[in-house]
Amino acid sequence: MDRHYVTNPKVKNVAGLAAGAIAGVAVAVLAGTAVANRLASNAEEPLIEATHLPPLLTAPNEQIELRYDVYCLPDDAATDAPCDAAGTVFVRSGDTGPFREVSLLDDPAADEGRFLARVPEDIAASRIGFSYYAVLRSKGGGATVTLPAGGATAPQRSIPLGPSVDIRLGAHLFGAARKADIRVARAVWGTQAGEVGLEQGRNLTPIGGSAFDVDRNGTVYVLDEANRRLLRWPSGAGAPISMPLSINGTLADMSVDGEGTIHVLETTNDPGRAPLLRAFDRTGAAKAATEVVERASQIRIGPNGPVVLQHPSGQWMSAAIDGRPLPPSDQRRSGRAGRPLPGGSEIVILRRGNEIRAALVGASGVRRAWRVTSETPLAEIQLAEPLGNRLLLVTRVYTDDRGEFLVLVLDQSGVQRSFSLASAGWAETAPLSRFRLVGSSLFQLGSTPAGLFVDRFDLEVK
Repeated sequence: MDRHYVTNPKVKNVAGLAAGAIAGVAVAVLAGTAVANRLASNAEEPLIEATHLPPLLTAPNEQIELRYDVYCLPDDAATDAPCDAAGTVFVRSGDTGPFREVSLLDDPAADEGRFLARVPEDIAASRIGFSYYAVLRSKGGGATVTLPAGGATAPQRSIPLGPSVDIRLGAHLFGAARKADIRVARAVWGTQAGEVGLEQGRNLTPIGGSAFDVDRNGTVYVLDEANRRLLRWPSGAGAPISMPLSINGTLADMSVDGEGTIHVLETTNDPGRAPLLRAFDRTGAAKAATEVVERASQIRIGPNGPVVLQHPSGQWMSAAIDGRPLPPSDQRRSGRAGRPLPGGSEIVILRRGNEIRAALVGASGVRRAWRVTSETPLAEIQLAEPLGNRLLLVTRVYTDDRGEFLVLVLDQSGVQRSFSLASAGWAETAPLSRFRLVGSSLFQLGSTPAGLFVDRFDLEVK
């Protein structure tokens, strides 16, 4: 799909950092959607690729099937093809105890290359959920892949949603988008001081200003990847301060931590190397560069340091703890289904079709949960953040020819507040980097043919 995501031109990136076109309206990474991987045990064996949609949150009496699409690619081939594959899922109730082996079977209702495993009823019905991992292999070449990467040490986790606040949105009304309370940053396209670089390829969407963040003081940071620099707007400033960064100049995500360290998650890598997570201090000086285990779509700041949503595992993994970069082995062992939050809890989200499931999860299980269904098709979940005792959700709604963002503030009685925002996505960004929540203000990164901007929307909640 995108030249920025592919390191081997012969390799078709099935998930493309889990990216896909949404009814011709938008291109986005889908939070909680299918994830993919390739692994070749040596250069003469075929590559093996698998995609999987983890059932992170389950509803009562729901039949649970684990589905995997498996493809092989000989080293000298130009396209993927279904391959003669096999696999085993290792599943158990809860998080402890021995795993039970379940063989993957051909899915008779699907195209060639799709396999499924039915979770045993006693495990699927467990009140504490279940954990699992899969080992897939190519029968012809012997290449194998484990999903998630941590295997038995960090299996995928599925938990019962339990009692939830059920919300039916009905049909979305397009064309009533809210206007911003204030525009806090703006820049025209270009290469000069105060401008934002723009890349444009033949038949490709323009790319520019790939990610942004806002700190607690209201300073806005925009990653100007095309010009290999960071633009910073102190609160109330009309023009940005430019700071060079040693990055590779391609689409990347970014987060700024409470100490002012800038974390940039690259999406490309040198041949044979994993993508890098780079850290820079307030002046732009390089502090560290850490290889992430897999392709990744998001970086956020967790309680102990940056966490990265990695694929194919579909898990949040710690990339550093208290400023100390973690080696790949420790990243794999840290994998978890939810994004960690202060206080030891985590947020778990899942979108399946036109339904969103979201839960705040603690050590004893789900604390609060919501199920949102919509008559208008839903695309990616752009943002899911606790807001006091509420939950803020930002998702994309679309038809064949229209698309907007829908902002929902949810509480224990349902939708406390909702409004629409224009997509404002003329230039492509890192797929899940268009929104940030700071305090009770929502910030949106947008663009037009004239330039880039960041808008603020006050949520008026305490």
